[in-house]
Amino acid sequence: MSEHKENNKEEKIVSLKESEYLKLKEDADKVKEFSDKALRLQADFENTRKRLEKEKQDFVKFANEGIILELLNVLDDLGRSVSLAETHKEDLTAFLKGVEMILAHLYEMLKEYGLKPIEAEGKIFDPHYHEALLQIEDKDLPEHTIVEELQKGYLLNERVIRTAKVKVSKKTGG
Repeated sequence: MSEHKENNKEEKIVSLKESEYLKLKEDADKVKEFSDKALRLQADFENTRKRLEKEKQDFVKFANEGIILELLNVLDDLGRSVSLAETHKEDLTAFLKGVEMILAHLYEMLKEYGLKPIEAEGKIFDPHYHEALLQIEDKDLPEHTIVEELQKGYLLNERVIRTAKVKVSKKTGG
């Protein structure tokens, strides 16, 4: 019985018509061609994925380049103002005017990038836009009215990037 199993392992010879053989050979060639194409497509896909990943990393790395270049101009202006103030110490008014102009230029530049200050003073407290740091009792104001802005808050393209730090009114007890 074990001899019979060993005989089954021998390679069998199969007879085919020539047309069937040629068809099988043609099909095998097509399979090889499609397999090669699939491997090339997979390699192309992998190369494209790697290229896109590198482009994404470069984008993140240099995304702020434009704003940084503009901030360098503001930095230069501030440096010149400080130098002038050091050499012309008596002209505090001119120095202050120069700093105010630089500040206005900086605000305008940031506004072009979508930055907008959050309105706070006199408004009703909204935890989405404001952070209450202090409360004061005030019988003349409606409760939760913002009495003072301690630090300005900002929106970037309508998204809060920093809440306004505020002092809020509360009704007097009693």
